[in-house]
Amino acid sequence: MTSLPSFEFGIEAIALASLIVLVSGILSMLISRKTKFPYTPLLVIFGILFGPVLTLILPNTARMLFYYVRAFGLFLVLFAAGFSLKLTILRKHKSVITLLDTAGLLGTAVISGWFFSWVFSVPLSVGFLFGSVVSGTDPATLIPLFKYHKVPEDVETIIVTEAIFNGPLAIILTMVALFLILPTLPGSTPIGPVLEGSSLYVAAVLYFLYQIMVSATIGFVIAVVTYYSILKFELYSAPYTQILGLASAFAGYVIGEFTGASGFLVVTIIALILGNHADFFKKTRLEIDAAVKRNVEFNDILSTFSIIFIFVLLGASLDLRDLQWGILVKSIGIALFVIFLARPLSSLVILPWTGFKRFIFISLEGPKGAVAASMAILPVVLGRVYRSPELTHWGELILSAGLMTVLLSMLLESAWVSYLRNKLLD
Repeated sequence: MTSLPSFEFGIEAIALASLIVLVSGILSMLISRKTKFPYTPLLVIFGILFGPVLTLILPNTARMLFYYVRAFGLFLVLFAAGFSLKLTILRKHKSVITLLDTAGLLGTAVISGWFFSWVFSVPLSVGFLFGSVVSGTDPATLIPLFKYHKVPEDVETIIVTEAIFNGPLAIILTMVALFLILPTLPGSTPIGPVLEGSSLYVAAVLYFLYQIMVSATIGFVIAVVTYYSILKFELYSAPYTQILGLASAFAGYVIGEFTGASGFLVVTIIALILGNHADFFKKTRLEIDAAVKRNVEFNDILSTFSIIFIFVLLGASLDLRDLQWGILVKSIGIALFVIFLARPLSSLVILPWTGFKRFIFISLEGPKGAVAASMAILPVVLGRVYRSPELTHWGELILSAGLMTVLLSMLLESAWVSYLRNKLLD
């Protein structure tokens, strides 16, 4: 007779962990509602409390669930965020947003990576991997924070739009950084033969450009098919429109990953086009506006669920028994460096367009979030998959510093937003 699965990995363990995650989400949101403080850092704290402290969620269970939630939850977060992008606003602030999502993103990765490699005495390629993980910013933290504190619309638009775009771009940059450490990573990517015939750094640039171009193309095609499917079959009402929208997101993610592109960027492009369908398609109807609105509401709910699971399970996945105070202190120092130096220095490129005061506000309001939290654990996972003790050790350092950067950036940048708004913004 076959034995039943152990409680640690059985259905009961998964159900219990899910219950604790959802309760943690409710408690965090209630506290947030009372204190007007973002609930995302509270989710990690509850995860640590119910995980390694009280062991109500066993570490292996948390890591197993997080492995699946990280990918699926993250693309749902980006899919929901993509719908909030408006082309009219993008055109108005395109110079500043483009600079932040290119020079700003890469500058943050390089400067943070250099400091990380110096502090932990690891190769620069490993430092660049850390820098890539923390290079993006988090729209899920910024949107409710800016609404409550009434940040001027143009500044809010710049920072939130930057965050929505640099999420998938930070993921691509992280994959490029992993490619520099593990050149065999692309596997069966169609560009593989080209990469093999190029030098490592040229191949990394080609890999980055390939992911962006192919992802944008796939996203556009799927968005067009989805739009005309809504028209052809009159899928305006619930639940048809939500099912079709979610199916298009899954299709985009799967096709993007299968072709070696970025599934995360694909779903963002799909959402951007569908959310701005009146700018992309001549045949527009009021019914499609209603269908898009239903998708926005539905995706926002899924995004909230995803954020709750990502952050609580991340906290529950930590192993406090291996906590080393030396690493913790260094991680805090690296996090403060990223917040106060790496992000502002890399944002200097926007100074001519924003003026000094708005530049300071924008550079000090770039909290890390779901993308950084999800990608921070990836090097550890790959180290174990490739059975590389060295990569696993580097991954533990990246996870420690990455999680500390997420927590401190959320806490500090949420705490001082009101003060900075009053001092720097009209």
